[in-house]
Amino acid sequence: MVCEGKEAVPMEKTQAAIYCRLSQDDGSLGDSGSIQTQKALLTQYCQEHHMEIVDCYCDDGWSGTNFAGVR
Repeated sequence: MVCEGKEAVPMEKTQAAIYCRLSQDDGSLGDSGSIQTQKALLTQYCQEHHMEIVDCYCDDGWSGTNFAGVR
């Protein structure tokens, strides 16, 4: 809350989308450990900075080495 004079004005939350991508070091199927860790860290960061997560993008399983052939 931001106070202007005697009235308290609610602070608007910033909206954010988080993006997680597969680490080259983690080739497991499904949600990889690196993706889960990234989600947790980004969620914590957003909570600490009063950001509302409106979407989460994950490309678990896709990397620069296998993406080129997809159309």
